Parts: sequence; C-alpha cells; structure tokens
Amino acid sequence: MTQFDDREQAYEKEFARNEELDFKVVARRNKLLGLWAAGKMGLEGDAADAYAAQVVKADFEEVGEEDVYRKVKGDLDDNNVEVSEHQVRREMEDLLHTAREQLTS
Repeated sequence: MTQFDDREQAYEKEFARNEELDFKVVARRNKLLGLWAAGKMGLEGDAADAYAAQVVKADFEEVGEEDVYRKVKGDLDDNNVEVSEHQVRREMEDLLHTAREQLTS
C-alpha cells in the first residue's frame, strides 16, 4: 500500500469512529431528555425509564431532532406541564453537551 492509501484508510476509520460517537451522544441526550421530561410529568422508576426509551425510539422517525422535540413537547402538553418551546430546546442543547462529556470522559 502507498502512503496515500494508508492515510485514506486512517481518515475513513476516524470518520466512522466520529459518526458512531455522534450517534451514541444523541441517543444518550435523548435518554436524558426523556428522564427530564418524565420527571416533569411525575413519572418515576420503571415508568420514567420506559418513557426515556420511547423518546430514544422517537428519534428514528425522521432525520434530525424535530421528531424528538415533538414527542417530548407533545407529551408535556398532554400532561398539562407548562414548559415553553424555548425551555425544551434549551434542555436538549444542554443535555447534548452533558451526553458528550459523559461519553468522552
């Protein structure tokens, strides 16, 4: 193999590792968001864990995070929990940083 081929393979491996890490970070964020929302709705224990799993699963409906936002905001609204769009989106952003820290430390 040439030096170019070695470098290309190294970049491909790094790209794959970064993509996998990003996937795990978003999944962790979604779980943490689900637990946060569950707490707002008064869910605890297994019920909170089950709800968090539903939030993680909601992310597979479409590309991006709007499906997760709609799930959480809709469930909060359905349970008469007064949380603004800004609060939910801010929590999503904060928890993304938290999830990244948890997975990279």
